[in-house]
Amino acid sequence: MRAWFRLRYEGLEHIAPTGPAIVACNHISYLDPLTNASAIMKAGRRPRFLAKDDLFHIPLVGRAFTGAKQIPVVRGTGDATAALHAAERSIAEGEVVVIYPEGSVTRRPDHLPMQGKTGVVRLSLATGVPITPLVSWGSHAVWQKSGKGSLKLGRPVWLRAGPAIALTGRREEADDVEEVRAMVAQVMQTLTDMVEGLRASYPKRWSDDG
Repeated sequence: MRAWFRLRYEGLEHIAPTGPAIVACNHISYLDPLTNASAIMKAGRRPRFLAKDDLFHIPLVGRAFTGAKQIPVVRGTGDATAALHAAERSIAEGEVVVIYPEGSVTRRPDHLPMQGKTGVVRLSLATGVPITPLVSWGSHAVWQKSGKGSLKLGRPVWLRAGPAIALTGRREEADDVEEVRAMVAQVMQTLTDMVEGLRASYPKRWSDDG
């Protein structure tokens, strides 16, 4: 992947070098877990993704996911709490847990983040660990669920981490639906602002290409 794409990393110093971390990412392509993982590993850490459980049933892929301690999420069954408890255990062990708050690849035509789900905030409130934003741009033209993708050699894929969003001291608000939604909106606005910043400076030649 690093040989095919021109990966650029910014702000990796914001990813905690040791100890637990929660990383929230925008989701513009099925390539994102690979590029996000490369950024986190370049920062010297090993990521644990919350990933849909379907991936764990694919031969070899599922074994790799399980062996790498990725965390399955059973969607549409009310079992998200079990995934959060597993994420909490990873946090307690000092791991880096990666979450896509949107829950799926964005369906917006401009590829900006959609509305976020509450899991990332609930995990931060439960553990006291701040949320580190990590955004990417450029991979949206490569791999989508439908439509024509592009595997042009040398496509820039840019990643940028930002200062952590601290929700310290707000644990007692975990049961306040409106406050949790407001915190989620804060996280998503941060991701959106960062994505827009990357998009604005992204090479025009590749922007025009998709």
